[in-house]
Amino acid sequence: MTMRIVVLGSGSVGTYVGGALLDAGADVVLIGRERMRQRLLQHGLVLTDMQQRAVRLAGSDVPYSVDPQALAGADLILLTVKSSDTAAAAELILQHAAATVPVLSLQNGIGNAATLRQVLPDWNVLAGMVPFNVVQMDDGRLHRGTQGELMVEASPLLAAWLPLFARAHLPLIERVDVVEVQWGKLLLNLNNPLNALSGLPLKTQLSQRAWRRCLALLVDEALATLDAAGIVPAQVARIAPRRLPLLLRLPNWLFTRVAAQMLRIDPEARSSMWEDLQAGRRTEIDYLNGAVVALAASLGRTAPANQQLVALVRQAENGTLPALDGKVLWRQLQAR
Repeated sequence: MTMRIVVLGSGSVGTYVGGALLDAGADVVLIGRERMRQRLLQHGLVLTDMQQRAVRLAGSDVPYSVDPQALAGADLILLTVKSSDTAAAAELILQHAAATVPVLSLQNGIGNAATLRQVLPDWNVLAGMVPFNVVQMDDGRLHRGTQGELMVEASPLLAAWLPLFARAHLPLIERVDVVEVQWGKLLLNLNNPLNALSGLPLKTQLSQRAWRRCLALLVDEALATLDAAGIVPAQVARIAPRRLPLLLRLPNWLFTRVAAQMLRIDPEARSSMWEDLQAGRRTEIDYLNGAVVALAASLGRTAPANQQLVALVRQAENGTLPALDGKVLWRQLQAR
């Protein structure tokens, strides 16, 4: 019996995940914007990763729609829209999909599942986390440049889907502590604006101590906020969250030795926020560093370094931010 997966919000990550599932033999429909549909028609679907795996499909063989009515045939919905679009996406699901369909949120940030449940009280909404980044390359490829496995809220509803995701090289790791997992991922995502503002590939940026010291300040501030809130972030990478700032502050010669695994990043990889700025799109800064600021405010605290990053990204979105130097930014953040 064929089970259909509909990926709602098929940009870089959504099209990569959906394309990998399609290549594995799944019945998949991608729903997204016209610009991605045109990209697929021009270049076809080409997915690459750090393990030299490659998927190549003709654009005409990719079921890509710009019409949300395609949700009507879904047996599983993967939601990959930007966090700011979560409520609007939930309304589309409410209008076009059956209430028996599980909805799996594969989005950045905290609280997307809660937003979905407010709009979709009768749906089975599951939270998830995508650890890797996907970059749209100039030659039409969608390139996965970092490692990690999909982590999702444990549920018996996923049992029938697990073999399919495994065949697509996207195994679903079920977790009962998904909120803590999302906070653990968010700590790593605090680097997204730094990478975007640096203009450098991730590997190059993280190889420079000045940028790492900026990230260490942001993580320290976030950890202090989480402590005050009684939240213990889960370890989602090889390094434990509380050891991360110490590691980041190491001098370059030692960091490259101790953190060799952390630098196992494809030279082409960049953050999704860099991609958004390049395309003139609004970023998810409010749901990353902004989430730390909001949590701190709810506790009567401040998070000035993360607040500064929010302001800088807003300037970059408006095209009014000059080029940044890592050392100068670190001194500015430290002063705050």
